[in-house]
Amino acid sequence: MINSMTGYGQAKGEIKGAVFTVEVKTVNNRYFKTVIKLPELFAFLEGDIEKLLRKNLSRGTVNYVLRLKEMSMNILFDIDEKALQEMVEKLNRAGAAAGLQGSFDIGNLLSLPGIVRPVSPDEEMTEQIKEAVTAVSREAIDKLRKMRSTEGSYLEEELREYCAAIEKDLEQISVRSTDVVKEYAKKLKLRADLLLAEAKLKLDEETLAREVAVYADRSDISEEISRMDSHLQQFLQSCQENEQAGRRLDFISQEMLRETNTIASKTSDCEITRCVVDMKCMIERIKEQIQNVE
Repeated sequence: MINSMTGYGQAKGEIKGAVFTVEVKTVNNRYFKTVIKLPELFAFLEGDIEKLLRKNLSRGTVNYVLRLKEMSMNILFDIDEKALQEMVEKLNRAGAAAGLQGSFDIGNLLSLPGIVRPVSPDEEMTEQIKEAVTAVSREAIDKLRKMRSTEGSYLEEELREYCAAIEKDLEQISVRSTDVVKEYAKKLKLRADLLLAEAKLKLDEETLAREVAVYADRSDISEEISRMDSHLQQFLQSCQENEQAGRRLDFISQEMLRETNTIASKTSDCEITRCVVDMKCMIERIKEQIQNVE
């Protein structure tokens, strides 16, 4: 069963008092492309997340966003207590030297450079963050893949309907192609008889047979019909057996269009031409839809 390239998954997790959510959204793209957005604290995970996405998804533009919802201050910032103590001592000495007395506003002290600094996670914390984010990311990706699978089942059903319509037109072309040569022979003989009647000449049956044979060879579409039927079967089989069949289906649809154009170039029969036009319309719809297939 095929998968769609369009999907969405979300999951929530918690680490060290920080609540975060992971959102993974995909849209169609001929190739695989990732857009990863992380808070500064989680920036070191970008490479691991990239590998995780590539392992689980093969095609499409993947938008990955990690958002911090609730957080404790100790996971984001740390106070350099030694620097704060040294600053207080310096201010006290400066105040005593100037004959000044007073108290300090802790808020003003914390705003001084170097007192409050972003947390740099140690090795243990890094590993905990990595495990938590990876687990939540997998959960979001699983939800995304489930949605892509559901969308893919609808796509497959629609593609099968288009293939069934093409197969029906192909059967009509096959039946009609056997009658075209016979009708051509009758029309050619009738026209020749009318033209030669005035001259009181008789048509050479061997000449007529040769002309009909040339026409039959020039307008023979049996190979194209056979190849077209083979392409249809390969297309349906790929839908059934390959979850990541987008590129293969795209190639097969191009071959289907090629055979249809060849059939059109070899015939001047109105009924066959009508069927060819219908087939080309169905193939264009197929090509449009498989742009969304992974």
